[in-house]
Amino acid sequence: MKTIHQLFFLALLCCILASCKQKPKQYVIGVSQCSDDEWRWKMNNEMSREAFFYPNVSLDFRLAKDDSRQQVADIERLIKKKVDLLIVAPNEAETVTPVIEKAFSKKIPVILVDRKIRSDKYTAYIGANNHRIGEEVGLYIAGLLKDGGHVVEIRGLDGSTPAAERHEGMMSILTHLPEIKLVASVDAGWLEDRAQQKMDSLLEAGIKPDLIFAQNDHMGIGAFKAAKARGIEQQMDFIGVDALPGKDLGVEQVMKGVLDATFIYPTEGDKVIQLAMAILNEHPFQRETELHTALVDEKNARIMRMQTKQILALDHKIELLNEQSDAYLARYSAQRMFLYACIVILVLFALLLLFIVRAFWVKNRMNAELSAQKNKLEHQRDQLIDLSKQLEEATRAKLVFFTNVSHDFRTPLTLIADPVEQLMESKHLEEKERSLLKIVHKNVLVLLRLVNQILDFRKFENGKMELVLTEVDLKAKVSDWTVGFHTLAVRKHIHFAVRTSPEEADYTLAVDEEKMERILYNLLSNAFKFTPENGKIDVLLGKIEHGGKPYVRLTVSDTGIGVSVENIRNIFERFYQVDVNHAGSGIGLALVKAFVDLHGGTIGVESTEGKGTSFTVELPMRRLDKPQPTPETGGKITADVTELLPVEEEPPMPLSDTSVPADKETILIIDDNPDVRDYVKNLLADQYCVLEAANGQEGLKQAIKYVPDAIVCDVMMPIMDGMECCRWLKKELQTSHIPVMMLTAFSMDEHRIQGYECGADSYLPKPFNSKLLLVRLRNLIDNRKRLQMYFGEKMVPLVKEHPGDVDEGFIGKLRELIENNLENSELTVEELGNMMGLSRVQLYRKTKSLTNYSPNELLRIARLKKAASLLAATEKTISEVTYEVGFTSPSYFTKCYKEYFGESPTDFLKRKK
Repeated sequence: MKTIHQLFFLALLCCILASCKQKPKQYVIGVSQCSDDEWRWKMNNEMSREAFFYPNVSLDFRLAKDDSRQQVADIERLIKKKVDLLIVAPNEAETVTPVIEKAFSKKIPVILVDRKIRSDKYTAYIGANNHRIGEEVGLYIAGLLKDGGHVVEIRGLDGSTPAAERHEGMMSILTHLPEIKLVASVDAGWLEDRAQQKMDSLLEAGIKPDLIFAQNDHMGIGAFKAAKARGIEQQMDFIGVDALPGKDLGVEQVMKGVLDATFIYPTEGDKVIQLAMAILNEHPFQRETELHTALVDEKNARIMRMQTKQILALDHKIELLNEQSDAYLARYSAQRMFLYACIVILVLFALLLLFIVRAFWVKNRMNAELSAQKNKLEHQRDQLIDLSKQLEEATRAKLVFFTNVSHDFRTPLTLIADPVEQLMESKHLEEKERSLLKIVHKNVLVLLRLVNQILDFRKFENGKMELVLTEVDLKAKVSDWTVGFHTLAVRKHIHFAVRTSPEEADYTLAVDEEKMERILYNLLSNAFKFTPENGKIDVLLGKIEHGGKPYVRLTVSDTGIGVSVENIRNIFERFYQVDVNHAGSGIGLALVKAFVDLHGGTIGVESTEGKGTSFTVELPMRRLDKPQPTPETGGKITADVTELLPVEEEPPMPLSDTSVPADKETILIIDDNPDVRDYVKNLLADQYCVLEAANGQEGLKQAIKYVPDAIVCDVMMPIMDGMECCRWLKKELQTSHIPVMMLTAFSMDEHRIQGYECGADSYLPKPFNSKLLLVRLRNLIDNRKRLQMYFGEKMVPLVKEHPGDVDEGFIGKLRELIENNLENSELTVEELGNMMGLSRVQLYRKTKSLTNYSPNELLRIARLKKAASLLAATEKTISEVTYEVGFTSPSYFTKCYKEYFGESPTDFLKRKK
């Protein structure tokens, strides 16, 4: 098989190589003509015809139309285009010379035709000898005016070399003939109309020449028209230069008697192209090529025209042959490419056929394997179905058990709630005891509500829940049900509003009043739970229609944290929690949907992460045919929102640096539950100075600012949970040494492992024993004091795990001396040794053995630690901190700080902000 593949690829490669022939190099020749007249057209046509014989040559023609600046711009563009060769007929020698020299300096060959420049920086010149033409004209005039006469010369453009050279040639003959006088010489710029104007001006001035010499045929025709207008054309002779064939051109004008004679000024465009190809192909060539002239008068004009017509006919046939040849070559190229394409297609078809055969073999083999896998998957599917049934039965059994246990919970909860209420009414309780009883009472209500929700949900699942419908004014009820939430909104600094639209509408309908209140209570409790301070919660009651039937719409919207798209799909499922960092059973919204379904309504949710959530309940507005008895509750079923309120107390004031007592150790409590914070604070207030934070982010800021002696942190919190907070505490330089005790409702080993991996020093599951909390916290603080030196994290790692009394006293005294002399920038090791009663060498050895640091290093580290503390806890500048901790130079302080902490003071301040 491999050999076949190689043969096919070899055949394909041969076809590709056969289609690739080395192509001759392509050349672009730029042609810049000074004028746009018949002589230039004839020359351009000759060059184009000659270029047909060179398939690798393309011509780029530019016509300046007697404008030297335009010609300079044209040549600049051709240079920029990087043409391979330039053919130029300069308009004015002085103006065009610099740009031609520029092209020549860029190694672009330059061929001058017809005219020259004021420099020898060109490759070759081809054209007639204009001085020789002038001499021929002079000799012709001498022969024509044997008895003498007056001559008028009409020159071409001043500044062009043909005009100057033709004049000089003619004058070289006439200066030797005094009887022939040049009475006027005027510049007509090679143009017929200007020549007519100039001649008319001369005649007007009274000049009566015997002969007019025009340096080209067009100007001669113009002079003739001026003389004819005055009726004196027969009194003078007219001579021109060019002798171009064609209608109304030089040769025909001689035959008509307009011109008495003209001199051939050869174009020879074919020779120009031949010269160009010799230069490009690096063949020998003649730098100066002179083209010859001849006289055309009435004697040979007819023969010239006949020859010209024959030449033009042959040129036309050559053009037709070239076009046919191009067509044949194009057809041949297309057929050749088609042949190659057919060969490639055949090869590809053969390869495709080979691959199809191979794929058929592979398919047969794969079918056998897939059949075996299918049987295996069917067997696994049957096993999964059996496992699913077993799991469903087990889940049902667990729910039945949980429901039964929930029934049993209600009796002890009732027996707890009532005695607690009676105790709270006692007037002999101290404030601390009353606060603890409020926490107990509030959480008993929470447990009782959760138990009732579970029992109601089980009733709904078993189809045993019934509606007790009564006609109520929903507008008035919503107003009553939300009264308690206004107090909660004030406590949490949330903008809470209840609105009805339209205000005057009737909202009386048949609903189960208790279940409607539960629906609104659960939606609002969720909104308050997930909405931060200064947020907004709105309750809107309105009317809509579906299919011509009236519905009431209840909308609860908030500006809380929002819900992601993937969580919205499952938000009404039982036991589903959107955010594990917020406490909850995950049954509230499932129960809301169950109650809405019982009423024949719908509930929807829209949410955007970070912007808020909106729940919409739509219920049909139906009335009762017969009034039903009022429920046993008497219609007053206002839910108790006290479980959502924190225990009433004075809000904690933010501590300043000076408000932390020096004689008490500081404990930071981080927990989103205000009751837990209050309870732990009551336990610790007698022994410690207590700081509080409602989430991990706030707690991290408090820890960096106050650097407490220990931290008690909950695991599940909004914004930043306990695990993340602990991880950051252990990363930060100022807080990494602080022991952290984690509080959590999770008691499984994997959760404990996660906590310890984050750097927690102790783990205490909820519910916890208050004495155990106090003892564990005390031990954490004492152990950290024994194992860490004053300087904090990694400052003085001891060689001995538990230093002796003498060594501990030595370290304590050294630490005290360093602390008292931090601001002394001139403190030396000798002075430290004298204070310790040791020599410099003894102090070095003793310190090195105990701390693994030299005295100088300890002093510098202590200063850097102090500086870091000042930068973190104060608003002092880097320069102020530098001198306060004993450094003499801010630049040296910055260098040492970056080497030790891995970042500059400036970077730390930016991160702090």
